[in-house]
Amino acid sequence: MKKITVALIGAGLRGVNYLRYALQHPHEIKVVAVAEPNGERRENFKERHGLSDEMCFYDWDDLFAQPQLADAVLICTQDKQHFEPVMKALKAGYHVLLEKPMSTDPKECVEMGELAAQYNRIFSVCHVLRYTDFFSTIKRLLDSNVIGKLMSIQHNENVGHWHQAHSYVRGNWRRKDESSPMILSKSSHDMDILYWLTGSSCTRVSSFGSLSHFTSAQAPDGAPLRCLDGCPAADECLYYAPKQYLTENTDWPTSAISNDSSYESRLKALQEGPYGRCVYHCDNDVVDHQVVNLEFENGVMAGFAMNAFTKDISRTIKLMGTTGEIRGAMEKNEIEILHFGSSKVERITFEEVDGLAGHGGGDMGLMKDFVKLVREGSSGQGLTTASTSVQSHLMAFAVEKSREEHRVIELKEFEESLRQT
Repeated sequence: MKKITVALIGAGLRGVNYLRYALQHPHEIKVVAVAEPNGERRENFKERHGLSDEMCFYDWDDLFAQPQLADAVLICTQDKQHFEPVMKALKAGYHVLLEKPMSTDPKECVEMGELAAQYNRIFSVCHVLRYTDFFSTIKRLLDSNVIGKLMSIQHNENVGHWHQAHSYVRGNWRRKDESSPMILSKSSHDMDILYWLTGSSCTRVSSFGSLSHFTSAQAPDGAPLRCLDGCPAADECLYYAPKQYLTENTDWPTSAISNDSSYESRLKALQEGPYGRCVYHCDNDVVDHQVVNLEFENGVMAGFAMNAFTKDISRTIKLMGTTGEIRGAMEKNEIEILHFGSSKVERITFEEVDGLAGHGGGDMGLMKDFVKLVREGSSGQGLTTASTSVQSHLMAFAVEKSREEHRVIELKEFEESLRQT
């Protein structure tokens, strides 16, 4: 069995998590280089994978200035920093695994997909939900006509109030101009899943959504700009930063606020960094709730709702066919099948997946598939190829355009307009 070699660009939480696969399967994959501007992260990754100083680079320009170092690169930089390293990697001979979203610019998504095809490179996008037991089972059931012809889907992404506050109010994805709109940064997974489950191209979309709660108008009386500056609402506020980040639990999301998990470092991070800000006095502008309607070429209709105001992070789905229904709750590891004309309910349950595996085991499933593709040279055969991902990304961009312009967007016209500019 051929062992493949990979380099990582962007040694943040996502990249480090994906490459746990290399530590668990050293006979399949070896990490040989890293590019990361943060010295502490770069050093931690170097030690974790036993890299030499010569194979640790400040940024992707330094890495690509070398002769080709590996079979493939994982690109796990921030959303707006995907296009340039992807294009350089493809031209330099690397296969690519790219964190979602592909880009914050729809034209760049199209260009990346076209270049991958031109050079015949394997180019997979991290739509990890396709690799979970939960969604792969639903896809198998649909393809087996268990509920007859699929007619409609209702899909919900329950973000979790605390997750919204961490990532989309205080965190890296709080502003469209610095990252991307919520439908892309958070829910591109869900657009991709709906595209995959329906098995058809999307023809038109409409959407409504807004930022309603995490604004200065909702701030408690006398709330300061930072939680630690004597907030009078500290005891009752759900989002008082020390309640989240200064506990004994230093797992994610606390691990995101400081490279050093000591109490002193975390306290300093709250005093000086973005995660210590009052959630009602941040500079966030992405929506905190949104609804989407989608029509597909095969006649399937789908409704999607993204909402910050839930207790837990979860995804729930209901698929309605001509002879039955499928109901699923991903975080409960449970699927129900209801057949019309029968009182019997079939239940499928899944074993609990180690939380470190990420996205219900999808992260490791993605890595297993990517390693196999690179080893076999099977470009175009993976579950999340660039050409597939471009389509679901265009859905997300069209949804945001609909929300902003208060009108129905025709996908064919939207895509044609991109190619003309």
